[in-house]
Amino acid sequence: MKAVIKGAVAVGTAVPVALFGLLLAGAGAVDASGPGLNMVNGLNMAAMPEAGRKWAPWYVKSAAQCPGGKLAPALLAAQGYQESGFNPTIEGPPTQYGTAKGIAQFIDSTWATYEKDEDGDGTALGAKDPEDAIMAQGRFMCKLVQDAERSGYNDDPVRLALAGYNAGWGWVQHYKGVPPIEFAREPGQKEGQTYGYVRIIMANAKAWATALNTGPGVSGLGTGSGPDAARRAYMQLGVQYSWGGGSPEGPTKGFCDGRNGYLNGACSASVTAGFDCSALAQYAWWPSVKLPRTAADQYGATASRPVGKSDLKPGDLVFWSKNGSASSAYHVAIYFGNGNVIHAPRTGRTVTVEKMDNAMPKRDYAGATRPGA
Repeated sequence: MKAVIKGAVAVGTAVPVALFGLLLAGAGAVDASGPGLNMVNGLNMAAMPEAGRKWAPWYVKSAAQCPGGKLAPALLAAQGYQESGFNPTIEGPPTQYGTAKGIAQFIDSTWATYEKDEDGDGTALGAKDPEDAIMAQGRFMCKLVQDAERSGYNDDPVRLALAGYNAGWGWVQHYKGVPPIEFAREPGQKEGQTYGYVRIIMANAKAWATALNTGPGVSGLGTGSGPDAARRAYMQLGVQYSWGGGSPEGPTKGFCDGRNGYLNGACSASVTAGFDCSALAQYAWWPSVKLPRTAADQYGATASRPVGKSDLKPGDLVFWSKNGSASSAYHVAIYFGNGNVIHAPRTGRTVTVEKMDNAMPKRDYAGATRPGA
């Protein structure tokens, strides 16, 4: 996509960061002149494109940087999808302002203002470091929201911030709002780039911001430590499996042990931040129950509270074993309701929700326990 407008700098001091601004299809019917997004905490990853799910924890973290809950994780995720399709290495075409790079499509001048080594791996990748870029995206968007609030313009500050991110804040000042539909419209297009950018992001954000206790796939979980654990695991949907990876704080890189952690002959775990099955269970339950690290030990710590297969509730731990004894379990999953579990299956896959009978061989089912009271 071409730069929004060649005269952006002449109108205001801001230079557009989102020079690439991919107008991705399929987002729907929220009009750019309509009401603002009803922000909620959370990000329904089941509604997101799979390519973005691995970055979901970073969008949650990035949104939290903005005081007062002014940014939602779903909003930043939808913006990342619009900018790059969640591609960390993509580059836009060269323009008079520079070349937009990475998952959040920063040009060098804007990146220099907001960059920070957030993931501790150095800054060599610049704007093509997805973790750093997502956090910088949140900082920049927060600044634009604050500018929008101070402006007094009669529009949702989040929509104004999106327009500023795409076209440059100078054009928002020029129009005293989101630029109109004809702004930066190419021949044959129904709407200009910035108008479409705001409309599509707001629509996707609304679809992805379903509250975690009411959204598709998690409705009816109820309240209590078990449902909370199931929802916490659900927040990691799409995160990569990594043998030995994961901690109570979140995904980490794992290791290979001579047998496990390999993919196509190479050690995948040592370069993949994610969870193995028991680390996901530990992470999910950690706020209320400090589970040990391995599946077998988790069974041992909760064996005094067994649960029959017909009595399973969200958050219960489900175990599989080769010899039928859960005390030697090789896999653990979290019951998710309606015959489903959420788990980290194996190397090469991601945290997923699937039917319990399909998660591991049915003959290996060894029992279930309930960590909470």
